[in-house]
Amino acid sequence: MPTLAVIYFTIFSNMWRLNIILALIVLFGNRKKPQTTFLRMIIVIILPIFGFILYLMFGQDFRKSKKFDVKKKKDDVIGKIVGIQERQIESGNFFKTHEELKEYYQLLNMNLESESSIISEGNSIKFFYDGKDKFDCLFEDIRNAKKSIDIEYYIFRRDDLGYKLLSLLTKKAKEGLNVRLLVDGFGGGTVLKPRDVRKFKKAGGKFSIFFPGIFGSIFNFRINYRDHRKIVIIDDEISYVGGFNVGKEYLGKDKKFGYWRDTHARIYGYATFGLKIRFLKDWYFASKDSLAEQNPEISQNIIQEKLEDIPIQVISSGPDTEEKNIKNTFLKMILNAKKEIIIQTPYFVPDSAIIDALKIALLSGVRVRILIPDKPDHMFIYWATTSYAGEIIDAGGEVYTYNNGFTHSKVVIVDDTVSCLGSANMDNRSFSLNFETNIIIYSKKVNASLKEQFEKDILNSSKITMADYEHRKIIVKIKEAFSILFSPLL
Repeated sequence: MPTLAVIYFTIFSNMWRLNIILALIVLFGNRKKPQTTFLRMIIVIILPIFGFILYLMFGQDFRKSKKFDVKKKKDDVIGKIVGIQERQIESGNFFKTHEELKEYYQLLNMNLESESSIISEGNSIKFFYDGKDKFDCLFEDIRNAKKSIDIEYYIFRRDDLGYKLLSLLTKKAKEGLNVRLLVDGFGGGTVLKPRDVRKFKKAGGKFSIFFPGIFGSIFNFRINYRDHRKIVIIDDEISYVGGFNVGKEYLGKDKKFGYWRDTHARIYGYATFGLKIRFLKDWYFASKDSLAEQNPEISQNIIQEKLEDIPIQVISSGPDTEEKNIKNTFLKMILNAKKEIIIQTPYFVPDSAIIDALKIALLSGVRVRILIPDKPDHMFIYWATTSYAGEIIDAGGEVYTYNNGFTHSKVVIVDDTVSCLGSANMDNRSFSLNFETNIIIYSKKVNASLKEQFEKDILNSSKITMADYEHRKIIVKIKEAFSILFSPLL
């Protein structure tokens, strides 16, 4: 009869062999990203069995999965519009009415090609930098809705704001409107309970969860892939996109963060069509409803009403897109910059391509200013952010920390004409893992407005000098070094 020591040795040996096999699975399943693969293998090796479970939850690459039709065929309507616009840009006819956009023809064309991102003209846009202002306007638009309300949020809290919005949506569903609510499996699916949406669904509202977990959302192998989008479409005329989620902290009512500074856009015009298409793709994937609205039409009210002529492109990134469209847009904007680059982001953990592009811009005489929070909401990401900020400061850039609460704003402004904002942070997660949606705006008026707000934010911020960075405490340097090591996974 084997001794206890022999039994333990046998179990340990078998576990070690199994763990080696699991590590090899990680290696051969992720050969295109050596640095990330190496880190995942280390985790699997030092945390036997449990490390592989973490890999299943956080490390799988769903870009190769057949869950997503990443080679989507352009539908007839969008395909025809894209083809027409590509020919107009190639011939130069498009720039006869938009001379100021001529220098951005490559950016315009890149997103037409990779994302079928139609250049929509005839848009009016309004910005919100305060949560109360944003939700007051959103609630008013919902109250006035006549036909349909489509809502997609990453975070949807069970608090006063969440229940107020859900109650209003229930009321509109009772009135006979087509009301759909889509939340992420992690940010909303683990928060909202069946009883919370029971009245809403009974009233005729439709509710779905993007990548739900199992056993009541407790266990989710796809938790690393989050629907980070914040989209609202009302009557196919009005749309919202930006950084605010649904929760009391976004109204500045969380003691930990205090005032919440964010950026959100309300669009009235043709760009709403692009956001509607994005919502429908997500809705039909998550809900498994039949494809009833493959080609939604632009509201006749928009066609008949005279609007401001602000060109906008809607772009999205995620495991369901072939290209990293938002990262590519940031990169192209940075490389095209001639005078100034402004970046506002809560998480500054870019990859080497973005860092190198910013350094090249600085060497070329372009002014680079970056605004980040002065307090963390995620510790690892915060220390990685300060480390990368140090690189930019060392290269001659300017980095500021926002002191008036927490900044969650996600905005990139280049020179005088082009800006990009939405749900995407300046980090690897937004570039590769999350499902994100941004808008590119081509307008001197809009750029001036966003720059004006940035200058106001600077008045409530502190500039990090090179001396400040060099004299940071040793514990801070250790935290940064540790966080940078894991930055490809953040």
